[in-house]
Amino acid sequence: MAYQILTINPGSTSTKIGLYQDTSEVVTQNITHSATDIAQFATITDQIKFRLESIHEFLAFQNVNPYDLAAVVGRGGLLKPMVSGTYQINDSMLADLNNNRYGAHASNLGAILADHIAKQGRCLGYIVDPVVVDELAPIARVTGRPEISRKSIFHALNQKAAAKRFAKSINRPYNSLNLIVAHLGGGISVGCHTFGEVLDVNNALDGDGPFSPERAGTLPAGQLAEKIIAEKLDYTATSRLLAGKGGLVAHLGTNDVREVERRAITGDKQAELIYQAMIYTIAKSIAAAAVPVCGKVDHIILTGGIAYSELLTDRLKQYISFIAPVTVLPGENELQALAEGAYRVLTGEEVAREY
Repeated sequence: MAYQILTINPGSTSTKIGLYQDTSEVVTQNITHSATDIAQFATITDQIKFRLESIHEFLAFQNVNPYDLAAVVGRGGLLKPMVSGTYQINDSMLADLNNNRYGAHASNLGAILADHIAKQGRCLGYIVDPVVVDELAPIARVTGRPEISRKSIFHALNQKAAAKRFAKSINRPYNSLNLIVAHLGGGISVGCHTFGEVLDVNNALDGDGPFSPERAGTLPAGQLAEKIIAEKLDYTATSRLLAGKGGLVAHLGTNDVREVERRAITGDKQAELIYQAMIYTIAKSIAAAAVPVCGKVDHIILTGGIAYSELLTDRLKQYISFIAPVTVLPGENELQALAEGAYRVLTGEEVAREY
């Protein structure tokens, strides 16, 4: 039996939609929303009707009725910490998202939109591996200040999907491997996957870890404190300093790795230095991710949008190949990962979790 699955991934200025037959892509579309369109809404949840209209237009163009769908899957938003898996959308989840209980973000709309379409089609709605997947080992949470503990917020959807695809490609269960997975995008997260659980990972949302195209990465705490005090930065300004206006943007005025590479190749020594420094900090984070398993790493996986750069991945391999073999699985593939999560539940390979 073939399952028709609709996937929805809302971003701040876009709604990405995919239609899948089992796990095979039928069609995907990235619907962009202008700043003017978004600005008319006071809150994120005010956008629900507007976004639903775009989804219905997509389905109508594809001649698909919601009744034709076996499942609708939305990108998971900011929810309470949870273990990895596919979660059936329920009233408790929707209440937390509608009230922005754990923070406001466009991804919160994923489950809400999926629930609307699923109810129309009288099928089930799901989310898969939201950014708040938390499988950290107790020792990984502890910092040098008792009132501050480390949080698990990372690219769980793509990291988990890439790890499972790799495991399948070598005919090994995901939960039988020690893997290091590095998601390389606007933000960078590096996770140590041990027998199916991410025991340690940097908080990519706040810019912890390596610096990236848009995030500052881990900074010397004293110097950061001096800057905040000297410039009288409030919480919002400080947050933007760390995530959004950090990394390549701060140094070179762009978050486009391709542009930085062009500048470096054509003789821009500052661009070359910063580009190489970013790769260096990624490599250090990957090396650190081998510590939880005492260096017994089966494989390293490089994924995410900037993993398409052979220049970057080749240079990175020079630093990290001594740890374990390296495989590059470029791209975020989030819509595909959502479909795969729903398919595992529909086929009985996985049991849907309850929020």
